[in-house]
Amino acid sequence: MTQQAVRWTADQVLALAPDAASRKAGSKLGAAGPWSQAGTTEEGTVWGLCRGSGSKPYQTVVDIADSAGPAYKCSCPSRKFPCKHALGLLLLWASADGAVPSGQAPDWAAEWLEARRSRAQSRSAAGGGSGASSTGDPEAARRRAERRAERITAGAAELEQRLADLLRGGLASAERAGYGMWEETAARMVDAQAPGLAARVRELGGIPSSGPGWPVRLLEECALLHLLDQGWLRRERLPDGLAATVRSRVGVPGSADGPPLRDRWLVLAQYDTADARLTTRRIWLYGAESGRTALLLSYGAAGRAPELALPVGLAFEAELSAYPGDGRLRAALGERFTPPAPETLRPTGLTTLQAAARYGEALRSDPWLDSCPVTLERVVPTPDGDSWQLADADGESALPLSPSSLSRPELWRLVALSGGAPVTVFGECGHRGFTPLTAWPLGEGEAVPLC
Repeated sequence: MTQQAVRWTADQVLALAPDAASRKAGSKLGAAGPWSQAGTTEEGTVWGLCRGSGSKPYQTVVDIADSAGPAYKCSCPSRKFPCKHALGLLLLWASADGAVPSGQAPDWAAEWLEARRSRAQSRSAAGGGSGASSTGDPEAARRRAERRAERITAGAAELEQRLADLLRGGLASAERAGYGMWEETAARMVDAQAPGLAARVRELGGIPSSGPGWPVRLLEECALLHLLDQGWLRRERLPDGLAATVRSRVGVPGSADGPPLRDRWLVLAQYDTADARLTTRRIWLYGAESGRTALLLSYGAAGRAPELALPVGLAFEAELSAYPGDGRLRAALGERFTPPAPETLRPTGLTTLQAAARYGEALRSDPWLDSCPVTLERVVPTPDGDSWQLADADGESALPLSPSSLSRPELWRLVALSGGAPVTVFGECGHRGFTPLTAWPLGEGEAVPLC
């Protein structure tokens, strides 16, 4: 029996947007005006014709019910997924004002849906077959791994020498040398097949002249980079979990080797970070039965959004497998058994003191960890001079908000949601402060994304 789809909220729809421009454009199309022949099935297929600048309207269809996640098809030329028309159609559907009535999908929508599900069944049958394994030669893979390890070791040794030269010459020399010195060193780490080291070196280049106290920050980051170098050079002496963390931080790819954990996973937060080469999407999940918090990473080439999108506040049943390393927060998404649906579940919350202690404990396993996920229970956003903090409603401690969160308009959304009353907030707690990502009002209420 097919599960009936539950309508989403506008916030959950907009969480699918690949960027701010799509979110804004999709919001403008969330009214009945530009749409005709819109409809939906009880299982969760939504379709409609959207009037555009041309003579023919755009044909837009969305499959929400598929357990692999929402899928979109639109005849517009946009390369974004979902496009603004798909977002607008879902917003119209979410409004539940009768503009998208139940009905039978037109031929163009039904044909796309049938073709998509047929391909999914074919892939499933092929994956479950008993044919010969397509894995490569294990001995050749071992030799490639050894050659890469030798190159990384040479790169780490060279980086150690460059750090020693910097300290002998004095940190002021870093300001005089400019960014070019760091970019050249980062390129050497790329040649050594150590992208993790290259990324940390590039971050060093932005510290000199970054404001008062930059020498202290540069020295701290150099110390962490030295520690990572030494961890790689002495990895054979480390415990297995810490050695796996070092390999991951250096940039050696790993695979999710943990046993599959089946649970009902609540989507806590989703946000993107981007540079000139890559867009990285971070999705935080919380297991209803296991109580585990897990991180999914999805990537998109420059200018394109990652494919995986899971709206905040929805939950779905699926299997996750953990990646190696102490803490084991990152996981790979395996088989999904149900489509995402609204969920009233909230994660277990901590006080601000407990949250700070949890970050401290996490640093023992991963000294290079910028932050760890925590949920704060019964906290109130309060001003603190020129900044803001989250203060315990039932205590006397507080956590400062990170500088990055102070510049986002979502801060005022959190303040308005609270109205001076306690709220539950999920976010990332680290040495720069607490970054709020999602909040829930006191008592009953839906999750409110803050990123």
